[in-house]
Amino acid sequence: MYITSDRQPVYSNEDSAKEQKSSVESSWQQRTDHFPQDKVEEFKRYPNVTSDALRGRRERPRRVKMLMRDFIEDSLYNPQYGYFSKHATIFSPGAPFDFNNIRDEPEFNRLLGQRYVEFEDKLDEENPDDTRQLWHTPTELFRPFYGEAIARYMVANYKLSLFPYHDLVIYELGAGNGTLMLNILDYIRNADIEVYARTKFRVIEVSSSLAKLQQQNLMSTAASRGHADKVEIINKSIFDWDLYVPTPCFFLALEVFDNFAHDVIRYDPRTNEAMQGSVLIDAEGDFYEFYSRTLDPVASRFLRVRDAACEGRHYPSPMHTSKLWRAIRHNLPFAPNLTLPEYIPTRLMQFFSILSTKFPAHRLITSDFHKLPQATLGFNAPVVQTRYERRTVLVRTPLVYQGYFDILFPTDFGVMEDMYRAITGRLTRVMTHEDFFRRWAYVEDTQMRSGENAMLGWYKNASVMVTV
Repeated sequence: MYITSDRQPVYSNEDSAKEQKSSVESSWQQRTDHFPQDKVEEFKRYPNVTSDALRGRRERPRRVKMLMRDFIEDSLYNPQYGYFSKHATIFSPGAPFDFNNIRDEPEFNRLLGQRYVEFEDKLDEENPDDTRQLWHTPTELFRPFYGEAIARYMVANYKLSLFPYHDLVIYELGAGNGTLMLNILDYIRNADIEVYARTKFRVIEVSSSLAKLQQQNLMSTAASRGHADKVEIINKSIFDWDLYVPTPCFFLALEVFDNFAHDVIRYDPRTNEAMQGSVLIDAEGDFYEFYSRTLDPVASRFLRVRDAACEGRHYPSPMHTSKLWRAIRHNLPFAPNLTLPEYIPTRLMQFFSILSTKFPAHRLITSDFHKLPQATLGFNAPVVQTRYERRTVLVRTPLVYQGYFDILFPTDFGVMEDMYRAITGRLTRVMTHEDFFRRWAYVEDTQMRSGENAMLGWYKNASVMVTV
């Protein structure tokens, strides 16, 4: 099988001997139809499947069709072959960086690169892997100071409005190595033993391998084992959550929005009608994009809620470009018959609905990227990338071999703040990553000798949103 990535097909190892095809079905679009004519019969004949229906499959599906959000969800989270389930490794730098004794940012970059090499060399001694997917988080880079700032914010707000009538209950969605959890609990134990006695920490982790790793790290030292009676690791998807939690709680969702599945919409430039994208996977495992004028209920609800919640707000969309420009562009010879794609965060909308219905007294703390460089073509489009021989490889389509590519989206915090408020009825505050940590971190802990501050200077393309 091959993966179409704009003009350069990428082959899986098992099929590297197959003849390279020159067509680019994932991004090509005919002038008069919405899909390649030679695949029409297959599109009619193949069954619709969902990511939920594919969870038990050990092999990547063929001869099926599914909505784009189901294709992305399956690619990232399938328990058998998904990116986060089987192929992703979170970088751990070992001992925390001594920022006060680092000269400047170039030296920090050099030390970080050195630690990366040492970390991966150690992994390769046990299990060499040219396709290992390795990435880092601010929690790991700025340990323990990043987690301490989050903890300081929660303790201050807990004592202001909830203590002593309620326990400090913390949920974390997607806890990675468990580092943030341990840093938060360490801080509370050291800073306020009275609050620590009332603290409970619950992790909701979709990946079985990461849930196991979190449990191992919790029990790895005497200090961390002291938190064991306060921690519960729940190995399930938040989208399968069925327990009603009426009591106040803090809900951490740090760098998870970017990997929530999105639907793709294109518009008919003449009628402004929205059309929803699906993916067909044929008998050879090749991917084809199809568009239908019938929207499924989830995508339809998203557009309705966004229209109502964001009335008067201007946000990037094919329909917010000049009507005159659209008319000129689409009347040019050989012009496409649909607009550029727009990726809509339908899974994020569903997450907000779960918070509203299952955690009505929650206080959300979330941080994610509001802008991503080198994204694929379209509005709110993702970055799609993999690693091969320790190098990052970018491709230009989300229709890629499932499990080996990170598919991450930017978050439009203006739109999401409006939609969160509309769905949950809660008020919010959005700020830059730097502003939040300048207020809640002890910034001298991450300041280098040059005066540069790594935790404030990095992640300029990230924002923080909190429930107030």
